[in-house]
Amino acid sequence: MITFFTTGKPFRGHDGIIQRNALKSWTLLHPDVEIILFGDEDGAAEVCAEYGLRHEPHVERYESRLPYVNYMFARAQQIARHDYVCYANCDIVLLKDFLAAFEKALAWRDRFLMVAQRWDTDVTKPIDFSNRDWAKDLRQLAVTTGQLQLPHCIDFFVFPRGLYDDVPPLTVGYSYWDHWMVWKALSTGCPVLDASRFIVPVHQNHAYTTTP
Repeated sequence: MITFFTTGKPFRGHDGIIQRNALKSWTLLHPDVEIILFGDEDGAAEVCAEYGLRHEPHVERYESRLPYVNYMFARAQQIARHDYVCYANCDIVLLKDFLAAFEKALAWRDRFLMVAQRWDTDVTKPIDFSNRDWAKDLRQLAVTTGQLQLPHCIDFFVFPRGLYDDVPPLTVGYSYWDHWMVWKALSTGCPVLDASRFIVPVHQNHAYTTTP
């Protein structure tokens, strides 16, 4: 199916809540989803053990401690169990519309980059995943009270392994590295699919206390 990879902040307080929400939502997309969590932040190993994720404690970092994108993309494409991978920020809840869009893209061709605009939404509590309507309720909350971010705010990238074989040493967040990702795909002739009309990626609002 697909391998997700990401990195996060320490799993404490509100950051811990929304990161757990995001990771759990990915596990529920399909029985054959693989998830790789990079980094040795507090609580990361415990969450990986609880959710059955693959933990890669090592990640190369800039002097500000922000993780480098290039290391994670190279390592994830090397070790992923599946031919298609998705980097997603660890605060993004994905719903079944993501899976439906991915399957339609696969039916169209085997080489593409799929992205979508995010919906900034206030989520302050753990999602009750035992509630059969949790996804419907969260989607409704996002589209009625949330804000659709501008197209340059991209929080996930779906692509075939090998598409990104030479990523420069960009850092996660704050540096517009997502623009480079889209440009790189286009520069190689790889079509970029904007699935914003089909997917509601729920970005759980949070404070930016780690900005260097």
